[in-house]
Amino acid sequence: MPGLYLLAILLSGAGIAALDARFRLAWWHARGRTAVVVLIGTAFFLAWDAAGIATGVFVKGESPLLLGVDLAPHLPLEEPVFLAFLCYLALVAFRGAERLRARREDTA
Repeated sequence: MPGLYLLAILLSGAGIAALDARFRLAWWHARGRTAVVVLIGTAFFLAWDAAGIATGVFVKGESPLLLGVDLAPHLPLEEPVFLAFLCYLALVAFRGAERLRARREDTA
């Protein structure tokens, strides 16, 4: 089913956003910083992808789960969405780990 992969990324992002909202880890803690970090991380990974595509290391496989919209050769629409999700997930996980570590230090 076309679009299923994008839907899965967006639903996963919504789950991470719900955790973020509940515990005020990233976006709900510092919106500006979070946006900048996600944008810089996404741009970095897109540049990495572009280098991989240019050298022939990265190629887009065929999948019925993709929408079929390419932003560039071998760069499906889902790729930047996934990279933004990956950066946001990493930031939320990092802030959650920081909070857990701080809590352990407070109780020790």
